[in-house]
Amino acid sequence: MEEQLRAVLIEDDERLARLTARYLESHGVVVTWAPDGREGLAQTLRDPPDVVLLDLMLPGLDGLSVCRELRAKSDVPILMLTAREEEADRVVGLELGADDYIIKPFSSRELLARIRAHVRRARGRVGPPARRIVVGPLSLDPAALQATLNGVVLVLTTHEFSILKALAENAGRVLSREQLLYLSRGNAEDSFDRSIDVHVSRLRAKLGDDSRSPRLLKTVRGVGYLLAVEPHE
Repeated sequence: MEEQLRAVLIEDDERLARLTARYLESHGVVVTWAPDGREGLAQTLRDPPDVVLLDLMLPGLDGLSVCRELRAKSDVPILMLTAREEEADRVVGLELGADDYIIKPFSSRELLARIRAHVRRARGRVGPPARRIVVGPLSLDPAALQATLNGVVLVLTTHEFSILKALAENAGRVLSREQLLYLSRGNAEDSFDRSIDVHVSRLRAKLGDDSRSPRLLKTVRGVGYLLAVEPHE
């Protein structure tokens, strides 16, 4: 039996919210519904859930603003609910620290699967216990979902950690965008071209890498990305 989870659903479409909540609750997810951004932000900070489902088009405080404020104060997994034509907003949402997105109209089964996957990652329960991964000055502890660079802890979202872990496990090897999406999310479907690039860009900034001449997280044009085994000073 799946462990009971708690979600805050920030969605102004009452009919969609009720249908979504009904399905999720029938599968063990306790849903707290907030019809606007300010209420959703307050509810999440007051009683932190396992995951936040965040619509972008919201009254009061829009979804991007909620994402920005929430990420500044919490590392709870954030799953954006977006319309197909809102690619620019999806990019901005990922840049602000959202972990994932799902396009409306969405499959309730897919939403449930995404929720469970992100909560497992956030709790460090993806697969069997893993050993610490060390690549030069970079060290990853998969059990604690913690990464350090030269002994300094990096503040990463669950998805950023998953991408960095995939790169570290394949250090020195080029991974395509599709491979990175599969290794970090479990699938490479329903992705848009810039999603992995946004996460890599955020990772570079947190690693202190020069985006024009990175020494740790390198771009191989037309192929993908690799984590350097022995970065040059």
